[in-house]
Amino acid sequence: MNTSGKPTISVHQLLTEMSNCLALKLLTSNANLEREVTICYVQRLGLALTGNSRYIDSGRIEILGQSENHYLTQLSPENRLSLIANLPLNEITAIIITKGLDPPEELLKLAEIAGLPILITSEISAIAISKLTDFLSKKLAPLIILHGVMMEMFSLGVLLQGESGVGKSECALDLIIHGHRLVSDDVVEIRRVGASHLICSAPEMVRDHMEIRGLGILNIKDLFGFSALALSSPLNLIIHLERWEQHKFYDRIGLDEEFNQILELNVSLIRLPVTFGRNVSTLVEVAVRNHLLKLRGINAVRDFTARHSAALSPDLRSKENK
Repeated sequence: MNTSGKPTISVHQLLTEMSNCLALKLLTSNANLEREVTICYVQRLGLALTGNSRYIDSGRIEILGQSENHYLTQLSPENRLSLIANLPLNEITAIIITKGLDPPEELLKLAEIAGLPILITSEISAIAISKLTDFLSKKLAPLIILHGVMMEMFSLGVLLQGESGVGKSECALDLIIHGHRLVSDDVVEIRRVGASHLICSAPEMVRDHMEIRGLGILNIKDLFGFSALALSSPLNLIIHLERWEQHKFYDRIGLDEEFNQILELNVSLIRLPVTFGRNVSTLVEVAVRNHLLKLRGINAVRDFTARHSAALSPDLRSKENK
């Protein structure tokens, strides 16, 4: 059982979810399929078969490919049994045999005793490792769940946040009508994939749906078609909708840049005051367009202040010379 709080995946899940991708089959009948994968990088048995098994990590998938299998077949039955018996079979999560090779009988017998899952695929090792790493890097990515509405706009991922009742879902619905795509309403799963990418998606239970006060639960797929939905999206911008307060100071120029840290990565944050008469969806669209221009090196505020400073410079110099 996982008690660390870190994402894990059981061998049973791996076998089920990658059955089509790798055509995995289980070879051992006494396998403990609840063993957990905790490391996304797959390891070849290689060096461990020479007797040096100290670098085998618990929670990692091990690969037995053509080279490893050929090496084992060249050994005498006694040496082969000794090498396999010295492997930490109780710590290894699972062994996957590639290229549809026949595994050594000694491995199958000892795996049955240890409850070690032995899986087989017809794919070669390089392809199997690539597919497994890609699958596991997504499944085992650090995860956080946030409240908000996730949209895909102009190929950017935009998270609308704000207190309940501020109009996030209504704004998102208007954006969908304007051709943008919904990722998730109300609950957003955010995973850190790799060193610098945040990927957002919807929990299975709420996917394709949206709640609008007065209308209830809407099925966006049925109303607007598949084109109105995105299965996932990177997180590029957070727009925080907040109720307008008359005596609160708001940045009217846009010089100040804010960021929100999510899973130790900084995400650009824009605070957008909401009040009666403001077309919020249009303001959100413009904010996203402006952010896209900034990513391309076009900064309206910077250019404006530069022109303003240049225009004032002659007057300032003339005053200094007097």
